[in-house]
Amino acid sequence: MDQISKHVLTASKIHADDTPVPVLAPGNGKTKTGRLWTYVRDDRPAAQITAPAVWFAYSEDSKGEHPQRHLKNYSGALQADAYSGLRHLYEGGRIYEVSCWAHARRKFHDIHVTHRSPITTEALNRIGALYGIEEQVRGRPPDLRRSVRQDQARPLFQDLRRWMEKVRQSLSRKSDTAGAIAYVLSHWRALTRYVDDGLLEIDNSAAERALRAVSIGRKNYLFFGADSGGVRAASFYSLIGTAKLNGIDPSFYLRAVLARIAEHPINRIADLLPWNLTATLQSHPAEAA
Repeated sequence: MDQISKHVLTASKIHADDTPVPVLAPGNGKTKTGRLWTYVRDDRPAAQITAPAVWFAYSEDSKGEHPQRHLKNYSGALQADAYSGLRHLYEGGRIYEVSCWAHARRKFHDIHVTHRSPITTEALNRIGALYGIEEQVRGRPPDLRRSVRQDQARPLFQDLRRWMEKVRQSLSRKSDTAGAIAYVLSHWRALTRYVDDGLLEIDNSAAERALRAVSIGRKNYLFFGADSGGVRAASFYSLIGTAKLNGIDPSFYLRAVLARIAEHPINRIADLLPWNLTATLQSHPAEAA
């Protein structure tokens, strides 16, 4: 997985997320909770041609030391939810935080479903307007994305902040709605940073999509047999997820790799990465048979 992780971590912006996974504990037949971390490189929404990729890493627990180790050589933007374990990554300035509007919106949406109010309706409408701007610039170059966002989204953010600061004065600090507003205001810089950088996204959906395969898998295999199984699963999730991101059928890709890897030079292992192998097969159709 070194080649995929290296490719992901040389990006100037990556998406990160994590999810719990049950793992069979040695000796007692019970399960413990391990963690799968995902790091995604995907700049296609900003019209970049660099191949997208996803790197999964397994750990025995959810301590913040794990992403710190994973990202020890990374510099750039980290799009992620506001997980406290990531906080130390932002302290030195090497990595800067970009928060997720989908996560912020979800707080208002969950309240809205059970206790609809004019405030939650207004919040969702205002956030929806920001997403409407993103629909206009998806797949466009970074400079254009930045220009449109600065012209259209920045005034909306100014109004949104004023509105939230005014509204929260009328709410009990203990209310869920006040908590949702406090979350947005306390992460304001990280939530609005994308306006000034056309490579950044409004949310962390790229990482959340990558984790869907894990959610589906948990329902089928129930648990990993050991920590070593978690490590192997992370490798397969990386290969399968990266193949999917590059529009390649994972089963086709894995068959093609298995047919070649025994005789493939170790110093050319990068040739077997999904985007490189697909280019080879397209150039030599007979090899794909």
